[in-house]
Amino acid sequence: TPAHLIAFDTGPGNMVIDALMGPLFDRPFDSGGKIAASGTALDAVLRRLLRRRFFRQHPPKTAGREQFGREFAEDFIKLCGRARKQDIIATATALTTRSITAAIHSFVLGPHPNAEFREVIVSGGGTRNRAMMTMLHAELAPLGLKLRTSDDFGLPSQSKEAVAFALLGYQTWHRRPSNVLAATGSRREAVLGKICYP
Repeated sequence: TPAHLIAFDTGPGNMVIDALMGPLFDRPFDSGGKIAASGTALDAVLRRLLRRRFFRQHPPKTAGREQFGREFAEDFIKLCGRARKQDIIATATALTTRSITAAIHSFVLGPHPNAEFREVIVSGGGTRNRAMMTMLHAELAPLGLKLRTSDDFGLPSQSKEAVAFALLGYQTWHRRPSNVLAATGSRREAVLGKICYP
């Protein structure tokens, strides 16, 4: 039921990787995760970053450029010191996967120790990053969780946002609330958005 749902941002997703790819490799993103796969994550940097307030903060919470934008990327590069550029991208990729795993462990499995969680379903651009998917699989396996993509259930990973906005538009058109109180921290249900005519 909606009251039992929990939803929140676990960390930066692809945001930090993309922000670092520009200054380090003059590319918009790490295609297929090839650069991350050629590097080694810097554990000391990861441990330091994962101690930051956002990762310890309880849900509901959301992440954007305010938390993981340009300033974070600049600080990230400084923390990595003289590391190889490939290692910096591998570290950014590992930050995403470790933040996901840590959030699942702390905020999903922790409060529900007897629940039968078996799968983690991912979607979006990160599913094309093979290095990220390999890291995530390796980190979820010790928790007894199988990694799957939304494609396995008929929803193409690359269509996630389009489908979400179509659903939100449908709800708004029919004057139905589409916010989930447990996920947003709202006090009441609300019809989101507005229908405008040209």
